[in-house]
Amino acid sequence: MANELLKYVKTGSVFEDACNIIETAQKVAYSAVDLTLVHRNWLLGKRIADEELNGESRAEYGAEVIKKLSKDLNAQYGKGYTKTNLYNFYSFYKMYPEIFHSESGKSNVKLSWTHYRVLLQVKDEIAREWYENEALRETWSVKALQRNISSQYYYRILKTQDKSAVETEMKEFTSEYQTKLEFIKNPVIAEFLGMKEDTSYLESDLEQCIIDNFQKFLMELGKGYAFVARQQHIHTEKEDYYIDLVFYNYILKCFVLIDLKTNKITHQDIGQMDMYIRMYDDFKRGEGDNPTLGIVLCADTDEDIAKYSILHGNEQLFASKYKLYLPTEEELRSEIETQKEMFSIQVENKKNE
Repeated sequence: MANELLKYVKTGSVFEDACNIIETAQKVAYSAVDLTLVHRNWLLGKRIADEELNGESRAEYGAEVIKKLSKDLNAQYGKGYTKTNLYNFYSFYKMYPEIFHSESGKSNVKLSWTHYRVLLQVKDEIAREWYENEALRETWSVKALQRNISSQYYYRILKTQDKSAVETEMKEFTSEYQTKLEFIKNPVIAEFLGMKEDTSYLESDLEQCIIDNFQKFLMELGKGYAFVARQQHIHTEKEDYYIDLVFYNYILKCFVLIDLKTNKITHQDIGQMDMYIRMYDDFKRGEGDNPTLGIVLCADTDEDIAKYSILHGNEQLFASKYKLYLPTEEELRSEIETQKEMFSIQVENKKNE
C-alpha cells in the first residue's frame, strides 16, 4: 500500500481534482502507517505470548512480564505502552494468530489498529469475524463499529425477520460517526508517529476563543491555580475523550477539570464529567491530594453558567472549602460574555479585511 501510486483524474473542476489528490494521498499514507502499527502490535503480542510459555505458572508469569515490560518501555519510549495496551497487543495476537503469515510476511489485515482494539471486546469468534468483514465492507468508523457491537447488531440481525429495517436503523444511528477522513484525528496514529496531537478540530472557533482566554483568566484570579494540560486525552476501552482544561490548585491540593459546552448543560454532560473525575482520582491523584473537582461551563450565559461535579461523599468539603477558591458565577458570566464579544469583533474585522 505504501508504494501505491496516486491516480491522476482530471474533471471540470481544478478544486475538486486537487481535493481528490490530497484526500487520496492522506488515505494511502494512513493505510501504510496503520498497517505498520498493526504489525508492530501483533509482533509485540507474539513476543509476550512466547515469553509467557517460559513461565511455570503461565497466567501469573504473563502478568509479571507485562507489568515489568510496561515500566521499561514507558521509561524508554514514553507513553503508549501501558499494561492495558500491552495486554491488548497480547490479546490481539492470541485472537488473530494467522493475520500475518509470518513475522515479516504478507498479511490479512483489513482494518485499522483502533478497529481491532474495539473488536477485542467480542469473544465470540464468529461474531468477531462478521463485525470485521462488515466494518470493511461498509467502511464503518471506529465509533460506528463500537456502537454496533454495544447494541448487539450482529445478534439482532440474526434474529430479525426484517433485516433491512434493522440495517436502516443502524445506519441512521451511526451516520453522525461516519466522519470524512476521521483518521487525521486519530490520537493513536499521532502517538505512533511521535507527533503532537492536533487539537484544533476538537472545538468550534467560538469554543476555542473562550478556552484560549479562560486559561489565562483562571490563572490570574490569584487563587492558587497552576496550568496542567489542555485538551488532555483520556482513553477508555471504548472511547477517546478530551478534557478542555486541567489545572492543579496548590491551595486546595486538588486537580480541577474544566469542560466547556456551547449549549445547555445536560445530565449526560454531568455524567461525563463524573467519569473524568473518577478516572483522575484513580490514576492521577497522588498521596495527600484532595478529591478532584470538575466544572462544566456553559457558553450560553442565559442558562446555568456552571455545574460542579465532585464524587459522592465529598459534598461538605466542596461547600466548606472548595467554593472559597472558585470564581463566582458573576465572574464566570462576565468573562465568557467578554470573550464572546471579542470573538464577534474578530469575526467582523475579518469580514472587512
